Amino acid sequence: MKIGITGATGQLGKLVVEQLKGKVGNDSVVALVRSPEKAKELGVKVRPFDYDQPEGLADQLNGIDRLLLISANEIGQRARQHNNVIEAAKTAGVKWIVYTSLLHVDSSTLSLAGEHQETERLLKASGIDYTLLRNGWYTENYTGSIGGALAGGAFIGSAGSGKIASAARADYAEAAAVVLSDESYKGKVFELAGDAAYTLDDLAAELTKQSGQTIPYKNLPEAEYAKILESFNIPKGFAEAIASWDVSASKGDLFDNSQQLSKLIGRPTTPMAASVQAAL
Repeated sequence: MKIGITGATGQLGKLVVEQLKGKVGNDSVVALVRSPEKAKELGVKVRPFDYDQPEGLADQLNGIDRLLLISANEIGQRARQHNNVIEAAKTAGVKWIVYTSLLHVDSSTLSLAGEHQETERLLKASGIDYTLLRNGWYTENYTGSIGGALAGGAFIGSAGSGKIASAARADYAEAAAVVLSDESYKGKVFELAGDAAYTLDDLAAELTKQSGQTIPYKNLPEAEYAKILESFNIPKGFAEAIASWDVSASKGDLFDNSQQLSKLIGRPTTPMAASVQAAL
């Protein structure tokens, strides 16, 4: 059995590879990466794999039985890129694709939802067995802003009092490895999120507690938040997207209380406080 991992040098991909090595052994894992020279430390077989070069993808998938398709990071290009991979998988005879989709993608107002919906449609039409891991937010999406919050004296955003059921990236990686290791998960759809939800007020309070510095949460209008992000040298389009995602969070799009993630990995998800501690 060979399990291919796309984006294996990315933040999620590296964690999945490490989890799989412990479950199925190094020889069963193949890292599919755009830059093979960056994958040497993974300790598994490496093949060049570029979503934007469809003519070579099927050859690189030769002999792969199970494929983890980690969603691409080029917003606006994902559906096309994912289609390239799915078509190559059909040609290569891949038996099962596991895809990292988006929490409650069918009803989400997140601007990311459309490309995930299209990818799910392509998978369903492909004739290949598939499993959908509808991942919620990574807690690191917010704790990555802790340095700026400490420097500026406030945690800013546009999420209002929206409940965010995030989990650590490592939790989602473990879930992917669990699923890829067990064929009984074929055909299933998982809505994956953290066990305990919090607001950005709660996150700021936890940061205050752990840092010893008073850090309030300051809720901003979407346009103002985007402008501030731009002032941090974040490109305009991406700044506007980040602000819009917070607005979606205010509507409950990052909340889920089904605890499917903790059930899948057999342990509680990483508490927000632990992720704050790690970031500090």
